[in-house]
Amino acid sequence: MRLSPDVLPKLASTIRRPAYDRNRVTTGIVHLGIGAFHRAHQAAYTEQVLANGDLRWGIVGASLRSPDTRDALNPQRGLYTLNVRSGTGDDLAIIGAIKDVLVAPESPSALIETMARADVKIVTLTVTEKGYCHDPATGELNENHPDIVHDLAHPQAPRSAVGFLVEALAKRRAHGVKPFTVLCCDNLPSNGKTVRRVVTRFASLRDKALGDYVAREVKFPSTMVDRIVPATTDEDRSMIAQALGTTDAWPVMTEPFTQWVIEDDFGDARPAWEQFGAELVNDVEPYEHMKLRLLNGSHSTLAYLGYLAGYQTVAEAMSDPALAQLISDLMEYESAPTLHMPPGADVAAYRASLLQRFRNPALKHRTWQIAMDGSQKLPQRLLGTARDRLAAGQSIDRIALGVAAWMRYVTGLDEKGAPIDVRDPLAERFKAITSAAKGDPEALAQALFGIETIFGQDLPRDPRFTGPVVAALKALYAKGAKATIAAMPKA
Repeated sequence: MRLSPDVLPKLASTIRRPAYDRNRVTTGIVHLGIGAFHRAHQAAYTEQVLANGDLRWGIVGASLRSPDTRDALNPQRGLYTLNVRSGTGDDLAIIGAIKDVLVAPESPSALIETMARADVKIVTLTVTEKGYCHDPATGELNENHPDIVHDLAHPQAPRSAVGFLVEALAKRRAHGVKPFTVLCCDNLPSNGKTVRRVVTRFASLRDKALGDYVAREVKFPSTMVDRIVPATTDEDRSMIAQALGTTDAWPVMTEPFTQWVIEDDFGDARPAWEQFGAELVNDVEPYEHMKLRLLNGSHSTLAYLGYLAGYQTVAEAMSDPALAQLISDLMEYESAPTLHMPPGADVAAYRASLLQRFRNPALKHRTWQIAMDGSQKLPQRLLGTARDRLAAGQSIDRIALGVAAWMRYVTGLDEKGAPIDVRDPLAERFKAITSAAKGDPEALAQALFGIETIFGQDLPRDPRFTGPVVAALKALYAKGAKATIAAMPKA
């Protein structure tokens, strides 16, 4: 049997499930990029709003690429299992917030028409950093991106999230419908401002009046999202099937910790997420920096070094005392001093919680998964911190090692000569650079420094940055990751 509304009454009493009437739920949110993170985070918050009786906030999810999520969830009427895993066991809940899943390439018009409906007040997004078709080093729209070129030529059949947002907003404007709020939940610096910039620019390229309308009328609150969500494995599916007594095609695994900080700047109605743990604030930026630099910067450093050292999961990598110490020191002595937090924010407690979360043995979070799309992640996770420290005349030894580990990783060969499956928009360029470098770490580093969309123009010209990175990369080639980590002096 497959998970469905008919199965819910038969589940064990320990498994929470929707008690509200799902047939009365209307669609108030469209979500672009309906992956595991959204289903463990924003949908879980929205589920609590629905359970509290406000049934206006059902979610229609959309995949901009693959039909896999639709094929898994629609036969289950959108139901799926959220499993919160800790060292003490599993806590299972059935989530009912998702009403439908659309596949954008199959029918762009169906998604646009849904987004244009007056009852849709918010469009949320988790399309990853690369999904905004922007230059990560500048935050500006990449007007030469193939999807942007296509969407400008074919505005009614877009491919990009940006193209869908603008076409749906254009339809609402034409029909006199108030614009929806655009709520980015991806790890972009000042994500609301960044998405406002790329969407407004794209709209202006289509039509100046449309660009003016977007700039004047559409709200783009910034957010900070935080929850670790590993990829679901076949082992996870088997465990969930045994617990439910029925098959769930795509359950989601996550950790107990969750955080959602939202700029309180909406153009219309919104769910009362703050009643269920979300924080509504005037300025999200300090929280963004804290998360990007402490969690995400450390996570990426841990992923690249951990993978090169032979560790498959984050918890395994954290079992290496030298690597765990390096990550702790990176947070405390290099990343945290660059933060400017509001009164009452406890950065030390956040750091301590991160180390505990990284060690969670129940989460099988693969280093390879975190390592994906590094060209899009590095600027905000590590390079912004490096710039701030260099401006203050401070050292960047651990940041430099994280950057060097990324450089070693994208060569596509590990320390034993085995291939690495490098998933990145620039993967082909990395192959060409690696081939030309012929195993020379300095040549490799200099060629990678030349990718302006990653490093900008400033860092490659600053020997205080390039020197430590090249030195760390040479050490990784000469000694390997474990020995290089062990040789890092304690702070």
